[in-house]
Amino acid sequence: MSLDPEALRVAVYRSLASSGRAPDMQALATSLGTTRDKVRAGLRTLHDQRHLVLDETGAITIAHPFGTVDFGFSVKGTHTLWWGGCVWDSFAIPNLVPGEPSVLVATTCPACGRPHGWTVTNQAPPEGDQVAHFLVPVSRIWDDVLFTCSNQRVFCDESCLDTWLLREGHERGYATDLATVWRLARGWYEGRLEP
Repeated sequence: MSLDPEALRVAVYRSLASSGRAPDMQALATSLGTTRDKVRAGLRTLHDQRHLVLDETGAITIAHPFGTVDFGFSVKGTHTLWWGGCVWDSFAIPNLVPGEPSVLVATTCPACGRPHGWTVTNQAPPEGDQVAHFLVPVSRIWDDVLFTCSNQRVFCDESCLDTWLLREGHERGYATDLATVWRLARGWYEGRLEP
């Protein structure tokens, strides 16, 4: 019996949405009525199709907007704690997960370490005058998606952004306000939890 990659994708996303964790390989195999080897091969197919990102061991690292490791953003719902894959992903979660119309997104400024937190809802952008910065151009996101996600961050202000760019030796990417990021994220992942 073959494994339907779409059924696997939905199972992975629903598990991450409900628990904040990637599902166990055996649990996936059992719930889908297949073997661990077929699940492993199915995850590789989903990785190749850019539905999720696997690490070198074959473990799920990102299924946008959910991270399974710390990319610098925690997203706290009523009953679940998620890792956001980046600022964009973090702002998308309350727009995607049923029953979580409001979350607390927390991070630190990569330049100075100052903590930042926002209540992010599915109704309106969060308040704040911080600067969101996207280091990698959209056309090159998948060249190294883990580097890309790790560098979609929020800075206190333009001064902190400039300090960080100089310290890290990077050219400036796209910088914008929090409201623009929220508007981009709002419907970006719509349908991810459904076939």
